[in-house]
This record gives sequence, C-alpha cells and structure tokens, in this order.
Amino acid sequence: MTSTQKSRSFKTRLSRSVGLSAVMLAVSGGVVFAQAVIVQGNRRVDAETIRNYATQGGPQDIRQNLLATGLFSNVQVSRRGAQTVISVQENDTINRVAFEGNRRLKSEVLIQQVQSKASGPLSQALIDADAARLREVYKRSGYAATSVSGRIAPLPNGRSDVVFTINESGKTGVKQINFSGNGVYSASRLRGLMTTTESNFLSWIKTSDVYDPDRITSDLELVRRFYLKNGYADFRIVGHTDRYDDAQQGWIVDVTVDEGPQYKVGNVTVDSALRDIDPANLQRYVATSAGDTYNAENVEKSLVNLTTEVARRGYAFAQVRPRGDRDASGRLIGITYVVDEGPRVYVERINVRGNTRTRDYVVRRELDLGEGDAYNKVMVDRAERRLNNLGFFTKVRITNEPGSAPDRVVVNIDVEDKATGSFSISGGYSTSDGVIGEVSLSESNFLGRGQFVRIAGTIGQRTQGIDFSFTEPYFLGHRIAAGIDLFSKYNDNYNTGRFESRVTGGQVRFTFPITEEFSVTPRYSIYTTEIEIPNKYDRPYNDCTFPIPGITPGTAGAPAGVVNGYNCLTNGEATVAVKEAQGTTLTSLVGLNFNYNSLDSYQSPRNGFVAELKPEFAGVGGDSKFLRIAGDARYYREIFDDVVGFVRVQGGHVQATSGDLRMVDHYFLGPTLVRGFAPSGIGPRDVLNDPTANALGGTTYFGGSLEVQFPIWGLPRDLGLRGAIFADAGTLFNYDGGSKSITSPVSCPSGSEARQFNVSVAASQSAYQTNVACVRDKNVLRSSVGVSLLWQSPLGPIRFDYAYALSKDDGQWGMGPQGFAKYGGDRLQAFRFSGGARF
Repeated sequence: MTSTQKSRSFKTRLSRSVGLSAVMLAVSGGVVFAQAVIVQGNRRVDAETIRNYATQGGPQDIRQNLLATGLFSNVQVSRRGAQTVISVQENDTINRVAFEGNRRLKSEVLIQQVQSKASGPLSQALIDADAARLREVYKRSGYAATSVSGRIAPLPNGRSDVVFTINESGKTGVKQINFSGNGVYSASRLRGLMTTTESNFLSWIKTSDVYDPDRITSDLELVRRFYLKNGYADFRIVGHTDRYDDAQQGWIVDVTVDEGPQYKVGNVTVDSALRDIDPANLQRYVATSAGDTYNAENVEKSLVNLTTEVARRGYAFAQVRPRGDRDASGRLIGITYVVDEGPRVYVERINVRGNTRTRDYVVRRELDLGEGDAYNKVMVDRAERRLNNLGFFTKVRITNEPGSAPDRVVVNIDVEDKATGSFSISGGYSTSDGVIGEVSLSESNFLGRGQFVRIAGTIGQRTQGIDFSFTEPYFLGHRIAAGIDLFSKYNDNYNTGRFESRVTGGQVRFTFPITEEFSVTPRYSIYTTEIEIPNKYDRPYNDCTFPIPGITPGTAGAPAGVVNGYNCLTNGEATVAVKEAQGTTLTSLVGLNFNYNSLDSYQSPRNGFVAELKPEFAGVGGDSKFLRIAGDARYYREIFDDVVGFVRVQGGHVQATSGDLRMVDHYFLGPTLVRGFAPSGIGPRDVLNDPTANALGGTTYFGGSLEVQFPIWGLPRDLGLRGAIFADAGTLFNYDGGSKSITSPVSCPSGSEARQFNVSVAASQSAYQTNVACVRDKNVLRSSVGVSLLWQSPLGPIRFDYAYALSKDDGQWGMGPQGFAKYGGDRLQAFRFSGGARF
C-alpha cells in the first residue's frame, strides 16, 4: 500500500470516527477537513508535511501558506469530490552560496548577511532580497556605489549554486556635514566634536569619513552633551537626515539644532526626605555652585556623589534626582537635589552579553552594585559611562527587564568587542635625539582581562632603548591599578657633556583613585646609571687622564707645535665632574605621585586643569642619597571658538641627604623648560675646560609658559593643522657637586667658582687639567617668545617650534685653553622639531 493510500485509509477512519462533527465543519466552510488529501509532484518534501497545510483554511489559504515556505515555485489546490488535491512544484535546493569580486569585505563576513543558505530552498525572490541586503552592507561600510547581483548555477538532482557577483566601488565617504540653527558655535566647531569627518585628500589613509549611521547617532549625542556642558540646558537636535548624493558619490549629513539660551546656576539646595539625613551635611558633596555656567556633567557628578554618600549612611534604596527651576528672564537654573526613599528593588541577575573576547568579570567590575544589591539607576548610568571609557567595546548598552518578582530587576549589559591591540612602526626626527625610530607592540585588553601590556624598542642617532610596561587595573579585585615598568636607555651626550650614559632598571607602582579626578600613586624604583667617557681616536674625551699614543699631545707620534697651546684639553676633554661620576651608580628610591586631572580631553584639551606633584626619596639602599620634589601644572581654557589658551607652571628641587649630590642626580634642562634653548643648554657649566659643552646640571628650577593655540584660517579642521604663539620663562641653578675646599688653587675665569673633585690625571698632562672645575652658576632668568605649527596628523602628532631668546646668560669673555673666547654662556636652539609617523 502506498503512502497516499495509507493516508486515505487513515483519513477515512478518522472521518467515520468524528462523524457528524466533520460534516458540520465542511458544510460551514470554515476549515477544510477533506475525507482525503492527495499530494502530487513532491520529490523531497514529505507528503505529510504538505497535508498539514490542508487544515489551515480554504484552498487559497493553503496555496498561500505553502508558497510562503519558499519550498515551492508553484502550488495548485483543487477539489475532486470529497478529496483535496494539492499539486506542487518544488524549488531546487541550494548546494552552496559563493561570492565573486569581493576584496574589501571577506566572504566569511558576507555569508552572515544573507538568508540563502546551503541545503536551504532556492528562491529568486530570496536571492534578490539578499543582493539588496549586501548592497546595504557595502553602503554602511563606505562603498555605497557597489553593485551586487545574484545568479543561479543549476546542478544535477535538483540542486543549484547561488553566486553573488560583486562589483566593488571606491570608498564613498561623508562628503558634507551641514549644521543649521547654530549661532553660538560655528559649524566647523561642531564638526570638530564628531568622530565622523568629511572626506578630503587624507581619505586614503583614514576611515573616519566612512558613512556609519550608528556612529553619526553617537556623534550627535556628543554634540548634545557639549551644549549641555556649556550651559545650554534647552538645547535639542531638531532632526537630521543622511542622504546619498549620486553626483558627489558620497553622503551628505544635514543636522538642524535649536541652541536656546545659555544658563547660569542659580540657587543650589539639597532637599532630603530621609530622617537622620541633614541636607546641610550633604551640601559639600554637590559639584555645582551658584554663579557657575550650567554644566550637565557636574549635575551627574553631584548625583553620583550624593547617592554614594546616602548609601554609605545606610539608605541603600535612596534615590537622588535633580529638579531644575528655570528663570527664563534671568537665564538662571536653580537646582534642587531631591533625596527620598525609592522603591525597594533588588538586582536579581546581571547578564553580560555580546562579549566574545572580554571576560565577564572585566565588565561586571565596572558596576558599583552586584546581584542581590539594591538597584540604583545612577550607579548603572555611571557604569555605562565607565564601560564606554574603557575603549574595549564599539558599543555599550545597559537595559533592564522585570525579574521573577515585582521587587526584582534583571540588568542586561550588551557590548560588542573591538580590536584593542596595536603594532606600530614609528619614525621621526628630533633636535635632541636626531633621527629616531620605534617599534612597539601594545594591547590594552590583554587576553580579555582588561590588562595593559606594551613592549617597545627605540633606535636613533644618539639614543637607543627598550622598555616594557604591564598594568593590572584591578589589583586583588579592588579599583587599584598595579603596574611594573622595565627599561634600558642609552644616550650619547657628546653635544652636552662629552660622555655616554645608560640607565637600566625598573619600577613598581600602585595607583589609588581617590575621586574621579584625583589619584595617588606610591612607587618604588631601582635603576643603575652607567657613565662612560669615550677615549678613542675619534673621541679622545679622557686623554688628559689616559693619554692616547699618537693622539694626545706630548705622546710619541702626536702632532707637535701645530697650534700654540695645543694640549689634551683642546680636543674636547670631559670635565672632572663627569670623570668623578663615571662608572655605575645604583639608585633605589621611593616616591609618590599626586595627580589631579579635570581635562575635557587627554589628546586635545580645551578646558580643564591637570597637575602632578612628585616627592621622591633616594637612599633605600644604593649609592644615591637625595630628596627630590617636582611639580607641573597646566590650566586650559577655550578663549574663543576653537581658540585655546593655557598656562603652565613647573618647578623642582633636589638636595643631598648625605654627602655631596652626584652629578647624575642633578636636573639637566633646556627646551622642556624654556623653548629656544638647546638640550642641557641652561644652567651651571664647567668653563675651565670647554666653553661650549660640559653642562653640570642644577638642583633647583622653575618656569612658566603662556600659549595660545588657534586654527589656521582657510585650512579644513580635519587636516589637523593648528598654529600657536607662546612665551616661556624659567631658570636652572645651584650646582651641588665637588668640594669648595681647594687644595690645589686654580685661576678660574671671572664669574665662576672653583670646585675640587676626587679624580686624578696623567702626570704628563697635569699641567693642562687638574682635579678642579670652574663652575659658572648664574641664577639668570631665561625667557623666549615664539611661534609653533602643530599637526595632529593621522600618522602621529608633529610639532614645529621657532623661538627667539629674549634673555639668557651670555657668559663672559676670557682667556682659556682655546684662546680668548666667551665662556659659560647658555646654548641656544631657535628651531625645534619633534614628532614621528606611524604606519
């Protein structure tokens, strides 16, 4: 008996068993329960599967439902007496899905975007829909002019291949970003807030101009937050449209905004409905003050501070919300922070979803609440900001859903991992180190654990080095950043002191965040400083102590009587201060870093304050014994639209805690203190031996800078070029090496002081160099003015400075080993270039 006959027998028995009910349903015309359903034309689809559709309405309904499955190209449903006849024509099945012509997007990516799948039904309508879907994928990836077509390649046995032919276009980026309705801030300024940029001649090396609607939405949120931060509490984005322009072959983004007026903060109060909570005691946790420009970020900060403090006092379910009272005429917003008892809702479960690389605990630890804790939206919002700031994810979204009970809530954290590793090769030139190159490998989310690892190697004309850094941001499960640094750096100090140095060592550090802006970092460092004085044929810098045959005057084969006064000093001898310091010095020190940072951006700050204070004590073992403290502070302020000024002050002091201070522990400064001066071009010098080199360093320095940075008119902001004018002033003084008790008097040039060192010279050369240095140490204020060109290029930051020294230590004229010359003056360097390229 065939399957059809078996089915007919079954249907007949079923019909007899239900009797009158079946007849009544058939007469009513409701659902087709035929006494027999005959299926014709099926080859692969089971007949029983097709019969199931016979119970789903009339003939037309059956036909439509079967066609909707995509399994059939044609379906006919007819009645033959008491029988229902379903005739089908099956679609071929897909053998495989292939892609041709795709180079920019891999096939592994494209296959995830189509609904045509191997072993699935073959449908021209489905193929057409997939082709449209692939065009949309290319459009979102920045290649909107890409064409996609699908074709069917028949194979035996009712199977076919589906082949998508792709003709990829060039990158179709964002051609224009237009703002309307803005009056306070220029369209150029608002475009500068966005991570999406307009296409220009740099498009071949950047991807920020690729059209991405999700990124544009995020960018508009940045614009909104910018206005709210600067007092425009009524600001809103009226709307925005993204349209593809065939003529320009790119996207045009039009944004309409309504800025509204700028508000100041009026009265600020705290209103507490909680017993035992005095509002006056909470006032100090508020970050907004009357008279300030309204700042939404400070309001958010106040909510977090108040919520944390109230919870600490035992009110875990307390809610803090701001209430703004606008005075439109006076343009004031009075802010009342209302603290009351919220609903008792607990966190039932926290789900972390979408993370394919980052470990769950890396995400969970950014929340200040856990499963079973009281639910607080302020803390959840702060966690979302923290997760976004990590830089591990392309997007972060936190949502809630009801739990298993009315007082339970489930928190869902949806993230999408992004690449966090970086391999870079950098090359550049600086006036202090010459041509320099660096190869570095870094990973900010090492093994998905949130750890930072970096190893880098540097090689240049006058410098070489290697360093390794590792940071664990949550040490022992606490918000403490623990790290270790290992380093080794070689410098050729020919231009400043006739010696070579190598510093090798390591550091262990722990950073404790006290507030969002303030942190304390205790650290321990141990390193060796090796000083070596070259004494070779091409660099005879120590031949007064160790004569070189044939080179040092007075030795066999050396030139004689070439120039009057020709001796071991005139070929570039190192000062006796350096000779005393040569060898290896071990430094073991403990220190603290006090850091405060309220900058609005680390890369391109416009507003905010950053300061660092670093006290250090060396003497926990080792050879160096000193106490050192240094500080550096900068204040940034946007003076006009896109015109940024900043003030910088810096200073430091070091003193020996036992014996004399070693030369290697002094400060050596130049353009980092006052631009226009050469490296180690400022401060005390030994003027007895060499009028140009032999910097000795100083124990005390201070300085200040004023700078204004501005856009260069006529150049697109996206080019990254900015100009600057600056004025610097500072000084370095007070050398603390050698002994002032002189046993072998030496006639030092006027304006210098004799210092004696524990070194010896060769007997044959003792007439030329003794163990005494003549230290010129003038506390003269150095100052300069200049202009700069800054390029925040896609290949890395580059800066050009040209400075003119207004005041300096000119030195003085005198008779020395090189004849009548000017001795002890500062060394200038008007032009300074630094930067590099990453490729």
